[in-house]
Amino acid sequence: MRRQKRKLSKKETKALEKTRLSEQDTEELPLVKKSERRVIAIGETIIVRDLARLFAIPVTELIKVLMKNGLAASINEVIDWETAAIVGDEFGIQVELKKEEKGHRPVLLSESETKTIPRPPVVTVMGHVDHGKTQLLDTIRQSRIIETEAGGITQRIGAYQVDFQGKKITFLDTPGHEAFEKMREHGANITDIIVLVVAADEGVKVQTIEACHLAKRANVPIIIAINKIDLPQANPLRVKQQLSELGLVCEEMGGETPCISISAKEKINIDELLEMILLVAELKDLKANSSKPATGVVIDSQLDAKIGPIAFVLVQDGTLKKGDFLVAGKTWGRVRLIEDEWGHSLESVGPSAPVKIIGLKTTPVYGDFFQVVSDEKMVYQVLGDLKKINAQQQVMASKKGVPMVVKAETMGALTTVVDKMKEIQTEEPIAIVKEGIGAVTEDDVMTASATGALIVGFRVGIFEGAKNLAKKKKVRVCLYDVIYELLKDVAEKIKPKKEMVEVLVGQARVLKVFNKSKQRTIVGIEMTKGFVENGLKAVLKREEGEMALGRVISLKREKEKVGKLTEGMLGGIGLSISEVVREGDRLEFYKKEEG
Repeated sequence: MRRQKRKLSKKETKALEKTRLSEQDTEELPLVKKSERRVIAIGETIIVRDLARLFAIPVTELIKVLMKNGLAASINEVIDWETAAIVGDEFGIQVELKKEEKGHRPVLLSESETKTIPRPPVVTVMGHVDHGKTQLLDTIRQSRIIETEAGGITQRIGAYQVDFQGKKITFLDTPGHEAFEKMREHGANITDIIVLVVAADEGVKVQTIEACHLAKRANVPIIIAINKIDLPQANPLRVKQQLSELGLVCEEMGGETPCISISAKEKINIDELLEMILLVAELKDLKANSSKPATGVVIDSQLDAKIGPIAFVLVQDGTLKKGDFLVAGKTWGRVRLIEDEWGHSLESVGPSAPVKIIGLKTTPVYGDFFQVVSDEKMVYQVLGDLKKINAQQQVMASKKGVPMVVKAETMGALTTVVDKMKEIQTEEPIAIVKEGIGAVTEDDVMTASATGALIVGFRVGIFEGAKNLAKKKKVRVCLYDVIYELLKDVAEKIKPKKEMVEVLVGQARVLKVFNKSKQRTIVGIEMTKGFVENGLKAVLKREEGEMALGRVISLKREKEKVGKLTEGMLGGIGLSISEVVREGDRLEFYKKEEG
């Protein structure tokens, strides 16, 4: 890329300000005078993808500039304000730091308020097993279905919306660690509010604590739902005291955490819980720009034998329309069908809406980020840029530790293997340059070859083409069925090899030369110090100094083959050596040992 050093015309400047992601050319922006620059304000940190939206440029262009400045940032990486300001200069945009209230999204100072609209909150229900989170979701869904759709939900799409007091709330239909933790790993923090369900009879349990930690790390507000208050043994006060020890002090006890006592089974205080969700959402001032091309995240996918690939997505920003060209992870397509959870066909859908879409070439992966682009040409450009960036990031990641490509049978198994591998204590950390589900592919082998990685597979096979390519590229592929064996083997393979040094272990005097050929010389010796074994390095010495280097290839004592001769012994020794050995010569024997 090259920078054009010329002043923009007014027409060009105006066009630049109106540029959208789908219309952005990939050439670097011309220099812009400070007086002509757009100004945006962000908080202390921002996700790369969100910054690209504010800049109105393809995220791939932003990543290229970051990499040029020495930062291997992914599409979902969090960068600080200082970094964003430096990158902004490259695109003629002034990035300012603003004090933003907790939960507010960064916005363009010049962005018209008419372009942003309030959006429904996205809520994840979490809690310990059997504390009633599933029943709570069912109760909310059933109670709102009566008021909205008599026919009932016809299909499960990973999330659903309910209407309450004229407003919508989006609930993730896969509550818990899978819905939250994996999304967080992808950087797509789609959850606005967490409802933490705690049973009034059992109180705080292990998964309650884990859910609390996850929510705090992601800086997501928590609403406590103390469930099962209809039971005789219910003790809500004890639960509140336990929660305060986790730093979740209920409002009625002088804290800031909303707590609602409910019974999902008896439908007690369910409306109060929904009211609290809307109140917290209102305080967060959740907004989105419906005039933009859609961006969002894949929340589920499947392959239908008749229909083909089906993706269930959550629109986070912009509007998704039928006919849109869409890139989701490594796949793409043109949206042929949009359906809501009722099976209703839609022409378009806005922010926070969960929908089913058909039209992608292959099934995307759970947690993949998606974006709408202008046309098929832009599709290939985005995919090509992402492929190059991924390859560069894999190489850079491999330099930060011991590179690994990890494949597993299921997402749960993959998560377990990766987490356990990262716990292995080594001088250099393990760098996962690629991970995925299913058999080892040729693409996996090529990635390993480019990064010098070891391929580790857990309960998966390897395609024949990948096996042949691995042999050709000399890539190590290790497949396991038992996780203990995998971890033990990996720990052994990545153990740093200590430097080998040669140690003098024995000395001998040549008494007689018996035979000399091109292959070997046989001599009689007396061991004067230490020992000699087969395979040791031999150094021939005379008064003039070191004469030649050789190798011990055989040992005999009293015509019997032996493995070792020690100090004071007489014996015969076969040497592979180029120099002619003479009687009276001295031999020194060296062995390699770890330094």
